[in-house]
Amino acid sequence: MSDAYLIGTHATPFGRFPAKDHRALAHEAVRGAIADAGLPDGQRIGQAFFGSCLMHLTGQTMIRGQACLLGLVDDGVLPVRMPVVNVEGACATGSLALHGARTEVLAGSHDLVLAVGVEKMFDPANPAGILAEIEGGFDRFDRPRWIAEYGRAAEEAGSVWAPAPDRSTAMDTYGLQASWHMHRYGTTQAQIAAGAAKNHCHGALNPNAQYRFPMTTEQVLADRPVSGPLTRAMCAPIGDGAAAALVCSERFLAEMPPRVRERAVRIRGMALSGGMFRGFDAPGLSRIAADRAYAAAGVSPGDVDVAEVHDATAFCEIFQAEMLRLCPEGQGGAYVASGAATLGGTLPINTSGGLVSKGHPIAATGLSMTYEIATQLRGEAGERQVDGARIGLVENGGGVIGFEEAVCAVTILQAPR
Repeated sequence: MSDAYLIGTHATPFGRFPAKDHRALAHEAVRGAIADAGLPDGQRIGQAFFGSCLMHLTGQTMIRGQACLLGLVDDGVLPVRMPVVNVEGACATGSLALHGARTEVLAGSHDLVLAVGVEKMFDPANPAGILAEIEGGFDRFDRPRWIAEYGRAAEEAGSVWAPAPDRSTAMDTYGLQASWHMHRYGTTQAQIAAGAAKNHCHGALNPNAQYRFPMTTEQVLADRPVSGPLTRAMCAPIGDGAAAALVCSERFLAEMPPRVRERAVRIRGMALSGGMFRGFDAPGLSRIAADRAYAAAGVSPGDVDVAEVHDATAFCEIFQAEMLRLCPEGQGGAYVASGAATLGGTLPINTSGGLVSKGHPIAATGLSMTYEIATQLRGEAGERQVDGARIGLVENGGGVIGFEEAVCAVTILQAPR
């Protein structure tokens, strides 16, 4: 089997952009990825995978990618008759689009495939309205089952589970997961805060980040409470943005000039896993996806030099460090608080600022994480560059099933030769 390569990646700044619609953001990301690949246009793209979760709020309930990308076809940027496959997997949507693009390339169906993720989550007329929409990432057919599951977890952890219409159920689930981990392993609120502060400091170095200010652990702890041990500074903000990637075959790459080949990032391995109702102390679905990705890539956790993980809250980074085998189970809090995951540490995590600082326009997230790791592996990350980074990892989860996500993607990327 030949390899697949990232030759073009781009992410827009993340933030609140009421004057930009989905099309404007998507076009910016696609044009940026094409320019990054050194191509005059995207006429050689054989297919696109397009992801957006909340575009139905605009009335565009179907053919989302076709409608969003048509202007680029009209302008000659994308080819006429290019097929577009629409993808949705909650917060993992961007990585699922990338997985589709890589699969098409490895299958030999196309030599160049586009992956795009775009989301608009900020409505100036109704800023809190998006919270109800995000609950579409939970199982709406059997709500009593997972409500009971979280009630049982709260009882075990000595915590409270009381979702309400005026609260974010997603943040309540993360808060309870954090409380259970604290109960089981002794993880502390200060350790979670240290991870959030670390990522805010990383985000201050990222020109694309929604929040570009450093924070201390004490400032994070003093911020407004949200749910359980989580304060506002530990939680990803609401915002808009888009990201895109171009995936090509080995054959296509061989035709490119040296300046393109020298920046091509190999997708060394990629794997998915699905959520289930599991025991609270059983490994999560990201452990399954990670083990599959490590095996496919022929690497071990010790080979990873830099990682982007899905920290919708700062607690998630602690948990994912454990699930990805970057530290022993139960020691994620101490690991992150020790500075090991900080720039200059043994394995920097979320150099972009993570979701808590970079932002989290959900369908764009996975591809923005891919953009960050590609930038690191190319040695182009500027002040936040990880010295000598050769192997990078992206973990992106979405939705909720039981006590974990509904779907997870783990990608292993390798630096250009």
